[in-house]
Amino acid sequence: MTTKVLACIDASPYAEAVCDYAVWAAKALDSAMSVVHVLDKAQHTHTPDLSGSIGLGSQELLLQQLAELDEKHSKLALQRGRSILDAAKARAEQSGVKAVDERLRHGQLIETLAELEDETRLLVLGKRGFSSAEAHGHMGLHVERVIRSIQKPVLLTQQRYKVPQRIMFAYDGSATALKGLQMLAASPLVQGLPVHLVMVGADVEAARAQMQAAAEILRSAGFETKTAIVAGEPETALNQYQQEHVIDLMVMGAYGHSRIRQFIVGSTTTAMICKAKCSLLILR
Repeated sequence: MTTKVLACIDASPYAEAVCDYAVWAAKALDSAMSVVHVLDKAQHTHTPDLSGSIGLGSQELLLQQLAELDEKHSKLALQRGRSILDAAKARAEQSGVKAVDERLRHGQLIETLAELEDETRLLVLGKRGFSSAEAHGHMGLHVERVIRSIQKPVLLTQQRYKVPQRIMFAYDGSATALKGLQMLAASPLVQGLPVHLVMVGADVEAARAQMQAAAEILRSAGFETKTAIVAGEPETALNQYQQEHVIDLMVMGAYGHSRIRQFIVGSTTTAMICKAKCSLLILR
């Protein structure tokens, strides 16, 4: 099965950036692209359930009107979804992606992405969606569940697209981080871009040896690589480094699987997503 770059598009201010990052990734990976919009009835239907408080005389008429209103909401949401996808497809094709298809699905985002997982090479979605677009300093309602559930790389975008020029890899010396580093080195996604390899912790000989070995993996793959060991709390120190060095794309591992690792690594991942000032590539 041919895998694709999947762009999750909704009516939020992040939609154009999601589309543009997906275009960038599809062209770098020489991949086809899908634009996906999920119609969640709970989000587009705002009619309250008044059936328990309607008087006997008017109950039948009002229930009929409520049902008609629900149907109108559903039709409008469907029309808007098609319009969003048509616009995203046109934007991608105008940017040079030859193979773009549209997916309009009913249901829940997580379930839809799980169904499409086998054909997904990279998933692109905004840091926040339509229902939480203005919740600055936080991440969207579904983002954490998506990252925990989908076993594919996730590119989490900010609200505005910026062509990646400098990459930062958050490295902690773990087997998971090493696997992610090897994935990055082998991928054409960021080939040719300089990579900052950054570890948070004490600047001791063991840490320097780990960083040297990690840097050699990238250099052997042709990457210009700079290493740094910084002190502090991971989410604070890494975000500060990102801003000081004008990093466009931060790369890191996702949530751990064991309960203890989820508690430690998971909280760091969540904090990084919330505080990040650049887009994040989260590897599995």
